Amino acid sequence: MRTVVVTSLLAGAVLVMSAPPAAADPHGETFQSGNTAGIKLVNSNVVLSGNGLGGKSDGYHMPRPCWYEPSGSAEYVRSVQARQKKQAVDAGLDYDVDMSEFGDKIDEKGQWWGIAYDGTPAGLACASQMDPLVWVPEGTTPAGGITLEQLMQIARAALTVPEPKIKLSPDAKSYVNLGTWVWLDGAEAAPRSVTATLPGVMSATVTATPARLEIKSGTSDDRADVYDAGCGATGKPYVKGADKDGTATPECGVVYRHSSADQPGKVYTLTVTSVWNVAGTGNQGGQAVPYAYDPIQVSASRDVPVGEVQSIVKR
Repeated sequence: MRTVVVTSLLAGAVLVMSAPPAAADPHGETFQSGNTAGIKLVNSNVVLSGNGLGGKSDGYHMPRPCWYEPSGSAEYVRSVQARQKKQAVDAGLDYDVDMSEFGDKIDEKGQWWGIAYDGTPAGLACASQMDPLVWVPEGTTPAGGITLEQLMQIARAALTVPEPKIKLSPDAKSYVNLGTWVWLDGAEAAPRSVTATLPGVMSATVTATPARLEIKSGTSDDRADVYDAGCGATGKPYVKGADKDGTATPECGVVYRHSSADQPGKVYTLTVTSVWNVAGTGNQGGQAVPYAYDPIQVSASRDVPVGEVQSIVKR
């Protein structure tokens, strides 16, 4: 089973929230580690949800992996800074933040925005070039403030799809000129989606829909014929009588024309790629905005030993 790991680190160069959320909190550094895929957002209030969390990541990363998000009112941020100052002084540490800057904003209309980033090295490098906090007058957005497109990119980075699990017929061993049928075991044709929401501000959803299978036989064209035009999204399971016309041509699969006896390991390595179309829709101020992304492609391979049936003709 593939699982998604999501954490949130609410810590910044100046603004430090008190208690981190529980491990189940859906804030989420994009990562792929073994069978675990997910996304971790640092200093972010963006919430992730959807059935597209917890599958195979294709390694998508945001073009600009850092941004400003609303951090809190003038009163709230000043109280946090005051608490941090007291903690530093009590610990005998220097605290060189100018507190008057935070007090002066209490009578103004607006709020502080702080840095958030995607947790990758690129995100950290991007965030290091930004001011830790910026004051934003009411009704405005700062330069570098999170955009609907960036929110969409967060959802896209978190989107995962199942890794193909290849089924074959015949299963254990195939033979020259015999159709080897290909399909995906337990494959779900249902779309997968992730929604990223900045509460009270905007939301964006990215959806992946299975489109087709692509097959590589593991050998040259003169040794195998590939039939994947009729595979659809999940391939075609073999059913008894499917090849009754005697052509041995599968609707979705391979016909090997030569034995694999002369190959490394005496097998051909068949590869199946599942292609998912990806589209997104963002919503800000009640207005829907569409986005398009390149397809997600995830592959799996399986060794196929191919034998040859010898025949003897007697007169």
